[in-house]
Amino acid sequence: MKKNRLAVSYEGTHCYDIVLEHQFEGLIEEIKHLELQNRKLCIVTDSNIAPLYAEELSNLLKSISNQVVIFELKAGEESKNLDVVRELYRFLIESNFDRKDGLIAFGGGVVGDLTGFVAATYLRGIRFIQVPTTLLAMSDSSIGGKTGVDFERYKNMVGAFYMPKLVYMNLSTLKSLDHRQYISGFGEVIKHGLIRDAEFYHWLIEQKEGILQKEPDLLEKMVRRNCEIKREIVQADPKEQGERAILNFGHTLGHAIEKQMNFTWLHGECVSVGMIASAYISMCRGKITSVQMKELIFLNQSYGLPVSLSDLISEEVFEAVQKDKKKDGSMIKFIILDKIGHAIIDTSVSKEEMEESIKFLLGEKTL
Repeated sequence: MKKNRLAVSYEGTHCYDIVLEHQFEGLIEEIKHLELQNRKLCIVTDSNIAPLYAEELSNLLKSISNQVVIFELKAGEESKNLDVVRELYRFLIESNFDRKDGLIAFGGGVVGDLTGFVAATYLRGIRFIQVPTTLLAMSDSSIGGKTGVDFERYKNMVGAFYMPKLVYMNLSTLKSLDHRQYISGFGEVIKHGLIRDAEFYHWLIEQKEGILQKEPDLLEKMVRRNCEIKREIVQADPKEQGERAILNFGHTLGHAIEKQMNFTWLHGECVSVGMIASAYISMCRGKITSVQMKELIFLNQSYGLPVSLSDLISEEVFEAVQKDKKKDGSMIKFIILDKIGHAIIDTSVSKEEMEESIKFLLGEKTL
């Protein structure tokens, strides 16, 4: 296996590869390997990425494709809905796409999730490739086959498990991310260290300056380790029947907060405060120490992530948690830390514990 390639398998069968490069050219050989050459390809992208890279990628793909078309959606969570899905269905139908053609999700998590959902449902399944361009998408959302869109104000309520044929990362695209988008990705990066790899978690502390400066070697090492962690977990539990749920550390409250903030905060920012709340519950249960809690707060702050809230109503957050798609009957699958580097699923976290954690976020509780 090449240094820049990770194979993802399910039940012993190879499913797709994750490829890390620093340019787009290598995508051509990957598409040939998938026998997608001489087929129609639709690049699904957003208004942030399209002006920067869409023409470059389109011209590259035209060398091996019968036809390359671009579907551009407005950047942001507000585009992750069934109305945009409907527009993309219509675009593919009018462009005469059949089941042997392909979609390319070219952007961040919103683009990847929406494109994957359309791929899963258009003609009962069409091939698609993830080409993530944000740190959050590279580290997390492009891997594992979770696709979906929001329904009204409920996060990822409509979706499907549908695997890409390839995840191709051009790490150089991270250089064009604005600061806030780049920083948001660390919500997922730090999460992976907390739930699975304490050594990686402490490496993030040690290498913070170079990582924030986007040093290429550090970026590649960081993204690769995130891909390895995500791969290990999803291979063992591709449809979230058990262990995969630990990837939701910080997300149960994070998604509820995201909704209460009317999606004005980026996903990674909400995950950050969600992780702080979950870690606070872990500390109160004696799983981690107050020193480790302070270290986590400092780490998130040093990467520019939010660690507190100024205005939130606990009851409304808890109501949103009750509608979370990760519930199991009447039980909420809450993820807490057993220790730094190891997370566990817990269904006994009470409303009172969640309220206490929110009070901590609001500054009404101290360590």
